[in-house]
Amino acid sequence: MNRNPTEPPTTGVLLVNLGTPEAPTPAALRRYLARFLSDPRVVDLPRWLWRPVLHGVILRLRPRRAARAYRKVWTEAGSPLLAMGRRQEAGLRDALEQRVPGAAAVALGMRYGEPAMATALETLRRRGLERLLVLPLYPQYSGATTGSTFDELARVLRGWRRVPELRMVADYHDFPPYIEALARSVREVWDRDGEAGRLLFSFHGVPQRWIRAGDPYLEQCRTTARLVAQRLGLEEERWALAFQSRFGREAWLEPATDATLRAWAREGVRRADVICPGFAADCLETLEEIALQARETFLAAGGEAFRYIPALNDAPDHLAALAALVERHACGWPGFPAQPPGPLAGC
Repeated sequence: MNRNPTEPPTTGVLLVNLGTPEAPTPAALRRYLARFLSDPRVVDLPRWLWRPVLHGVILRLRPRRAARAYRKVWTEAGSPLLAMGRRQEAGLRDALEQRVPGAAAVALGMRYGEPAMATALETLRRRGLERLLVLPLYPQYSGATTGSTFDELARVLRGWRRVPELRMVADYHDFPPYIEALARSVREVWDRDGEAGRLLFSFHGVPQRWIRAGDPYLEQCRTTARLVAQRLGLEEERWALAFQSRFGREAWLEPATDATLRAWAREGVRRADVICPGFAADCLETLEEIALQARETFLAAGGEAFRYIPALNDAPDHLAALAALVERHACGWPGFPAQPPGPLAGC
């Protein structure tokens, strides 16, 4: 369906990521963590049990420690996640303009912190929003990420008299352009600096209980890692999957990233590379927890060389993959083809 390119777009694409504190200070971290850890999708304990622990213990102790970690990765442009999010927002806008000129407006919103999802949605509404495609930058679905994004979207739209036609990308863990972009990012490092003995795919961890309740996250992480390993032509003994960022005392997905790296070093693996396919943009969990802490863990256990392979960030093939994803999910809307072209055909 064609549209007049001089008319303002009535389709909006809402990019969503987790969020970030405003500054690497205890006060800013306290505000951010209060919002993040109050989300029942993130911590699903009974509120009467969780609130005293959150406000009486965690928010008294954790902000100072978290602020120290954020200061290690903070940049002149501010939070790495927000700075990269802005670049992804502009890059996706440019990529869509090349593929479907004038068809959509793009806005970035954070689930926690600024720019808030509500702010981004209001920006799109002022541009005449009639159709909305929500693209959470979480390739693998989890209730704590994509599910929570839906919760906030519903909360905001409850206050709108006119709700736009709505589509939402639930996941893209096996989307071919995303898989190829991940594989290419590894190949580029290996072609430039040589291959490592093993490649570890490290994903954010979640409680095992969530998987038993029906969350598809674990299987989607496995699929992503397997497809990238196949694309790279890796034998099974040259790669593994692990989980990072454990929180609390209950059983989380295993094996743990730090334990895996220690085991590799003790087995005689001298060079290890780690990639984090669940993160669309580098942030505290990749730049501090993996690039710094995991490196120390591997080297202290006897490893000799460690590399963190950066997130896809605003790499051209990543932005092209996101644009192709938008084109697939917005097919049939004004300015978008009825069917995506080539091998991605099918809505």
